[in-house]
Amino acid sequence: MTTALDTGQLARVTANFGQYLMGWGAELSEWGDPDHYRSGLAQPQFNGVVRLRSLDVVEESMATARARLAGVPWWWWVGPDSPAGTVEALAGLGAVPLGAVPLMARSLDQAEQTEEPPPGLRVEEVGDGDRLRELVRTYSASMGVSPSLEDGVVRVEAGRPDNTDVVRLAAVLDGRVVGTTVVMMAHEVAGVFLVHVAEAHRRRGVGGALTTAALRAGRERGMRLAALGASPMGEPLYRRFGFETVSQYHLFSGRTA
Repeated sequence: MTTALDTGQLARVTANFGQYLMGWGAELSEWGDPDHYRSGLAQPQFNGVVRLRSLDVVEESMATARARLAGVPWWWWVGPDSPAGTVEALAGLGAVPLGAVPLMARSLDQAEQTEEPPPGLRVEEVGDGDRLRELVRTYSASMGVSPSLEDGVVRVEAGRPDNTDVVRLAAVLDGRVVGTTVVMMAHEVAGVFLVHVAEAHRRRGVGGALTTAALRAGRERGMRLAALGASPMGEPLYRRFGFETVSQYHLFSGRTA
């Protein structure tokens, strides 16, 4: 089921999503059409295109993206802020479709759903130092990111120009990080990213505890909406917390078919 946000609300959600992704652009000092980001890390989530501004320049934009993102794996995200017809145009240029990610949102005016966390679990905000490294290590392992990239991911996380808008949360059990989420507080939206639970601790309530904490953090900071891109594993959990599908992102690989 898809629910409706008004035009302004959906624009704020996609602006939040775009800001989060663009924050990985450690190697670029200025942006142009298409909106893109490059961390330089050999992982597609950390390099890519966020938005095409005009379908009239799709061929030139594809050429620009391939030139500026050469040497790293990358993805092209096509969301509701891209022109109608972008999906078909990219496919026609040889971009490889990877599927669609449901974009889900809910109001923060309503109280969050709560679920009983595992005994001894606490969710804490992460700053820098060793705890940031442990947070990166936890979500990287879940994402299949090579351990050799850990230093680079930590460096980019710590050096984001918008870190005052970012809240990083770690689920800690027996002194160890067993789950993570990163919340972008911008455009009146709490954008929930990198929700990952260590494999040995899945289906024990850790994801619910992290989601509860993310929603509470958004409300405490005056955000009006919470939004996220849902994985197949996470979608049932988010629906329990009141999230509904509002749109989707089509995902393309940067490689050519």
